[in-house]
Amino acid sequence: MPAEFLAQALHTGVLQLDGLDLGTAQEQMLLEYLVQLERWNKAYNLTAVKDPLEMVTRHLLDSLSVAPFIDGGRLLDAGTGAGLPGIPLAVAMPALEVTLLDSSGKRVRFLNHVRRQLGLENVRPVQERLESFVSDQPFDMIISRAFSGLVPFARAARHLAAAPARLLAMKGRFPERELEEVPEWLRIDSVEKLDVPGLQEDRHLVIMSVIA
Repeated sequence: MPAEFLAQALHTGVLQLDGLDLGTAQEQMLLEYLVQLERWNKAYNLTAVKDPLEMVTRHLLDSLSVAPFIDGGRLLDAGTGAGLPGIPLAVAMPALEVTLLDSSGKRVRFLNHVRRQLGLENVRPVQERLESFVSDQPFDMIISRAFSGLVPFARAARHLAAAPARLLAMKGRFPERELEEVPEWLRIDSVEKLDVPGLQEDRHLVIMSVIA
C-alpha cells in the first residue's frame, strides 16, 4: 500500500478526533512506528492486525482517541503489547512521561527499538508483569486495553495506584456488569464513548479514581 495513502488516512482520521492537534512531524513519527511494527511483526508476531490501513484505524486512531482524557504527568501503560496506546500517546503528548509495561521480552525489545528509532525520550519500556512491577515514583494514571475485566485490572494495579491516581480501562461494549463489581477503593468518574474514525465497533473508556 502506498505510503501516501496511509499518510492521508491518518491525517484525515486525526482531524476527526476531538481535542487533538498533531503536527506533520508527529504524524510522520506515527507512520514510521507502523513501518517498524509491520517489519517486526513478521518475525515477532506482535499484533494480529496485518493490514497497514487497518493498523492506522485499530492501533493509531484507537489509541489517540483517549488523548483528551490524559492530563499529563506520569502514565503507565499496563500490558502495552506492541506499545498501544502508550507510543501514540507519547508521540502526541511529548510532555507526558510514559512507562510501557509488558511481560514479554520480544515485545520489550521491539519497544526499545522504536524508542531509539523515533527518538522518544519520554518513553521507558519495562519487562515485568503488572502485579509484580515496583516503581520508585507514583503514577498519575494507569491505562490498559489488555485486560478483559475491570476487576482483574484494578487488582493487578492496586499496589501502584495511590490516591488520587486514576485507572483508565479501554473497553469495547459498555461494561455494565463489570462496573457493578468495581472495588470500593475506586470511584467511577465516567464512562466515555470513544468515536474512532473508520472503526464500526463500540469503544468506551472507563475512568476511575483511587479514593483510598
